[in-house]
Amino acid sequence: MIELRDVTVEYRGRRVLDGVDLSVARGERVALIGPNGAGKSTLLRTVTGVLRPSRGTATLAGEPLDRLDRTAVARRVAVVPQQASIPFATTVEEVVGLGRLPHEDPFRGPRPADRAAIAAAIDRVGVGHLIGRDARELSLGERQLVLIALAVAQGAPVVVLDEPTVHLDLRHQVETMELLVDLNERDGATILAVLHDLRLAAHFFPRLVLLDRGVAVADGTPAEVLSPERIRAVFGVDPAVVRLGA
Repeated sequence: MIELRDVTVEYRGRRVLDGVDLSVARGERVALIGPNGAGKSTLLRTVTGVLRPSRGTATLAGEPLDRLDRTAVARRVAVVPQQASIPFATTVEEVVGLGRLPHEDPFRGPRPADRAAIAAAIDRVGVGHLIGRDARELSLGERQLVLIALAVAQGAPVVVLDEPTVHLDLRHQVETMELLVDLNERDGATILAVLHDLRLAAHFFPRLVLLDRGVAVADGTPAEVLSPERIRAVFGVDPAVVRLGA
């Protein structure tokens, strides 16, 4: 579903990704982990076609990303950014409704199926109590949940998320992870998420890809990737502090 081959990305004269290979099969659930500045968000932007590699190739469902227009990408990939500004007054349900734009008839507007998808996404993410609220007035955590609902409404076969739990309290972090597992296992969605919390990543994702200074240094199960030696070398902390599996 997602294929990066020898991908190098340079940004403002700095090499952010360096010869990265990544293959994510349809229906996989993969977490990208690594210290700040490792290239995780850059990799997501490459996967969604926002950034073009200076070297290497990136494909989505077998098609080169540089040949797909934005609508074609949006039908295949739903994106939950780490932060999103909302510059004008709009209700929560209108924000979630943006997820249906890639599917709408530009002349007829939303169909009953689109409205049903919006309502179902709001219910599934548990943000029904926010209906009618101006999205600009929400807390950062509430806004993050609304953006996740937007991605669910989009109904794309691939969902990529950049730190989806960053503004959430502990309960909503766990509920969001459980939602991603459900989207993956029940709906068959391919999930690719950037996570800083190693415990959440190890508990909810069967495959981890560890980036360090733009290079994929490990790829495998949590037990394989998060060895004490690697945690110490890459993150520079005592592995006992992380206490994986405790």
